[in-house]
Amino acid sequence: MNKEYLIYKLSDEVKTSCKIDNELFQKYGVKRGLRNEDGSGVLVGLTNIGNVVGYERDDSGRLVPTEGKLFYRGYELDDLVSPLLAEKRFGFEETAFLLLSGSLPDSEELEAFKELINENMALDHKTIVHIIDLEGSNIMNILARSVLEMYTFDPNPDDISRDNLMRQAIELIARFPTIIAYAYNIYRHSVQGRSLHIRHPRENLTIAQNFLYMLKHDDYTDLDARMLDMLLIIQAEHGGGNNSTFTVRVTSSSRTDTYSSIAAGIGSLKGPLHGGANIKVINMFHHLKENIHDWTNIDEIDTYLNRMLRKEAYDKSGLIYGIGHAVYTMSDPRAVELKKLAGELAKEKGREEEYNFLRLLEQEGIKCVSQHRKTKKPICANVDFYSGFIYEMIGLPQEIYTPIFAMARIVGWMAHRIEELNFEGRRIIRPAYKNILGIKEYIPINDR
Repeated sequence: MNKEYLIYKLSDEVKTSCKIDNELFQKYGVKRGLRNEDGSGVLVGLTNIGNVVGYERDDSGRLVPTEGKLFYRGYELDDLVSPLLAEKRFGFEETAFLLLSGSLPDSEELEAFKELINENMALDHKTIVHIIDLEGSNIMNILARSVLEMYTFDPNPDDISRDNLMRQAIELIARFPTIIAYAYNIYRHSVQGRSLHIRHPRENLTIAQNFLYMLKHDDYTDLDARMLDMLLIIQAEHGGGNNSTFTVRVTSSSRTDTYSSIAAGIGSLKGPLHGGANIKVINMFHHLKENIHDWTNIDEIDTYLNRMLRKEAYDKSGLIYGIGHAVYTMSDPRAVELKKLAGELAKEKGREEEYNFLRLLEQEGIKCVSQHRKTKKPICANVDFYSGFIYEMIGLPQEIYTPIFAMARIVGWMAHRIEELNFEGRRIIRPAYKNILGIKEYIPINDR
């Protein structure tokens, strides 16, 4: 049999073998996407780490929309970032300490933690050569494979004791920026023919500063570094139910090694419905800048956005990327913070006209989506609506937008992995799928 035809035949059979009638999900009470009928998430675990608040329940159990809030170890996000912005200091390392330990560090503890991170940022020669050998256009795949490679060089890779897990967490947090920066520089060299630079991380620089230095040498401002630092803080954690963190918790529950679990989380975050969404937003923004002639004309903006919703314009997906969230209703606190940061950075970069246009797109996008869906449920912009614009103003290439998300989220992943492996009564996470196919009688091969 022709092999190409065989592949086609196998693929064609999938149309039948994967067909499941929609009404069966309701009949058997299946929570598709682990979501309840009202859109809330199915409760599958407890955590002390992050809390995502987008609604409350009234006395009858109905969801009541509320202003979005995000808590790290009980501290509201705005309470953590506002002092950093006011004092113009970096805070990602402080946030990492909080998420890993459960408490805010004092000055002495913070300095020691920063030193520990700096000591672990440099990669050994074998790892650098490995990254060079993995040259390719997808930095997320290189990151995942590099993480798996770290298993080989870990003297105690399968040990899940608290001490060893914390050591691995610090090493991963420290090395993610270096791996990503090196992987992109090698990609730029091999694909774009640019000079190859392998810059060793410097002492006394923060993670954000070192990442920009390894990537761009001295071609960045203090505001660039502080904006990146703030992006890392805002994306470091988002509760145990987001897709990639849940992936890490599920794999950790089997007691697999840290590197296998984190590589699985990277694979989840890579998806365009998760970490890859900010690229969708910035590409849409570029398209709208070119196709909407008057960036202040609400009628023209609404007309084009409604064409997108009717699948008549842009990528004909029927979506306005960056609008809407699974949990947040009235506001996404991360988007609220990023909107302020984007405005500050736009002033420095001379891009205030674009920033004002983006704000108008947010306003009208929410209105148009609400009208199109004919819903009174509040809809808000999510974290991806402004993050890509900030990355672009800092001068970062799209190839590393999602890897930077991973660079932040590795903190939350490891905090959740440590919690999953250290609470009493832990069990392997094993939900159920109901088989709806009847029993078949075996047919001998000569009779098929």
